[in-house]
Amino acid sequence: MKKFLALALVVPLLISCSSKKDDSYNEAFVKDTNGFDILMGQFAHNIENIWGMKEVLIAGPKDYVKYTDQYLTRSHINFDDGTITIETIAGTDPAAHLRQAIITTLLMGDDPGSIDLYSDANDVLISKQPFLYGQVVDNTGQAIRWEGRAAKFADYLLQTRLKSRSTGLKIVYSVTINLVPNHLDKRAHKYIGMVRKASKKYGVDESLILAIMQTESSFNPYAVSHADALGLMQVVQHSAGVDVFKSQGKWGKPSRSYLFDPESNIDTGTAYLAILQNSYLSGIDNPTSRRYAMITAYNGGAGSVLRVFNSDKTRAFNIINSMEPGDVYQTLTTRHPSAESRNYLYKVNTAQKSYRRR
Repeated sequence: MKKFLALALVVPLLISCSSKKDDSYNEAFVKDTNGFDILMGQFAHNIENIWGMKEVLIAGPKDYVKYTDQYLTRSHINFDDGTITIETIAGTDPAAHLRQAIITTLLMGDDPGSIDLYSDANDVLISKQPFLYGQVVDNTGQAIRWEGRAAKFADYLLQTRLKSRSTGLKIVYSVTINLVPNHLDKRAHKYIGMVRKASKKYGVDESLILAIMQTESSFNPYAVSHADALGLMQVVQHSAGVDVFKSQGKWGKPSRSYLFDPESNIDTGTAYLAILQNSYLSGIDNPTSRRYAMITAYNGGAGSVLRVFNSDKTRAFNIINSMEPGDVYQTLTTRHPSAESRNYLYKVNTAQKSYRRR
């Protein structure tokens, strides 16, 4: 199912336990978030003007969406559903627009920092090592690495799978391609080495890192969100990013390009998990109970986790330590004020079980 965003965008923020920020930090924070809000509003407005209000489709954590051709053509990879949909509303030779977009999407590289998902710039470059290599095969069952094979497959798709629909104002021409059944595992495999390195460096379980990556982005390195969370582990520059840099003796926050680099993103996300584990939530004695709290805090902040049990931090720790891990899990999945955080713990915990069996 397509995910649509309204023009009135609200920017929720991950909340860390460190509540005392100086005035200059707060001023910069507001400036950054307001600037992102304006950017997103303008981008969505451009799409609405050309495609129509009900056709505003924007990239998300598990959806790569790239516009080209002055917003007339777009490529959408849905990493949850395992589909690639190429669409165009070009009035002249729509097949040619689709053909080029199909080839470019199939052969794009894996450098998220090189692509601006919030513009119609034709900045997607064909790579000798395509990001989607092995995640999609052509009509003969072959993986697609070279432009010749991609072009032949594009021609086949246009001959056999071209569809059209009317939006009332525009005719949308499209082609849909299915990713291979185990596409999630193939993406995960790309990052195993980086995960192991970060796990060893920070003392965080590999299976937890992988489970969070799956839940946050479905291993989509291009992942973005309306909260401006970035990359595989959906790190927010202004909160988790600042906390990590501070813990490492660095000033400021990680840049967008830094967080779009997969290894840097995994390192930063894992470092934040370590902060939750060894600092913010270190008062929880039982490692399983602490893990449940860490998972929930990664989504909604450590402060909100502790307040579920008591508004006083020390009392909250004492209450948690008096409970069985199963009761802590039950409490966080039923009493946390955020439905997203309640569901998040369930999703990550379920995913982690599958990675532990490997």
